[in-house]
Amino acid sequence: MTQVDTAKTGQGGAGRRGTGSRAGRAGIRRVVDALSRPGPWKRGLVLAASAVLLGLVLLLQAHITDRGGLGSLVETCLPWFGLVVPVLLIAALWRRSASAVVALLLPAVVWLDLFGGLFGGGSHAASDTDLTVAEHNVAAGNPDTAGTARDLAASGADVLALVELTPEALAPYEKGLAGAYRYHTVQGTVGLWSTFPLSEVQPIDITDFGPLAATKPADVKLVSNRALRATVATGRGPLTVYVAHLGSVRLMPRGGFRTDSRDRDAQALAEAVAGERNERVVLLGDLNGTTDDRALDGITSQLRSVQAEAGDGFGFTWPARFPVARIDQILVRGVEPTSSWVLPATGSDHLPVAAGISW
Repeated sequence: MTQVDTAKTGQGGAGRRGTGSRAGRAGIRRVVDALSRPGPWKRGLVLAASAVLLGLVLLLQAHITDRGGLGSLVETCLPWFGLVVPVLLIAALWRRSASAVVALLLPAVVWLDLFGGLFGGGSHAASDTDLTVAEHNVAAGNPDTAGTARDLAASGADVLALVELTPEALAPYEKGLAGAYRYHTVQGTVGLWSTFPLSEVQPIDITDFGPLAATKPADVKLVSNRALRATVATGRGPLTVYVAHLGSVRLMPRGGFRTDSRDRDAQALAEAVAGERNERVVLLGDLNGTTDDRALDGITSQLRSVQAEAGDGFGFTWPARFPVARIDQILVRGVEPTSSWVLPATGSDHLPVAAGISW
């Protein structure tokens, strides 16, 4: 019996020693795994690098090359870069990456510095407004010109600018707006309607200019004219109004973001505004670019955006079904914007814009 008991006892001791040895090895493995596993500052380094890169793009976007229109395209889409921040934040929290969360502070702060002021500004009281102005690219292929004219006549604007007018659509607009506006002028594809008298009306050649353009007859150039200047005799004194439709831009698979005609027109328009002697100026038009676009620097360095100063939000206008950019602009000099808003959709692929101004 003694021998049997001793054997059993020996076997039990060996089993306990084996179990303890395995538990010890498992504990060591857990410690090694814990020490080798990257900490919160080492996890998600790719996410952190992406956040820094996004911040640098927002911060240094003016220095991005414009070869192939890249810089212009980035500046046009600049507000949408802010959507990348919450996406990266969700990924950083899922990875429990402290480095990525901290790195995201850079793009978040830069984006808020660029666009945060557009929100919550609101509009001034209606009593502060001396004049309401509006602009609309009515679209050459608009299937409801009569309805568009009716909507614009009911907008309450004192001065209304239309661009992309066609000879076929002109009559419906003139008829539909006649009851609301006593005065109007059409110069090529752009027009101006006003409740106040107009004078000093002239086309502004932003497309065909220079020595070769001088050889073209005026009536030939007028057919496709894309800008005009007029003086509006308001009750508070003369106001110079420019109406413009800059050249279109195209995103080409091989050619990149083609902006040549737009950029050329912008330069010519900037020179016209620079030579303007009246201190009170309003520019209404489809500039085919946002005010962040470097191609419009010659214009935006002279005129201020009513949306930036008196609007609430981005005020996107194109395309009408799902607006992603504000390319229809109201820019001013010598007057104070009191309000800025986007009007309801019409039959056009652009949304109309309006603003209140005072001086």
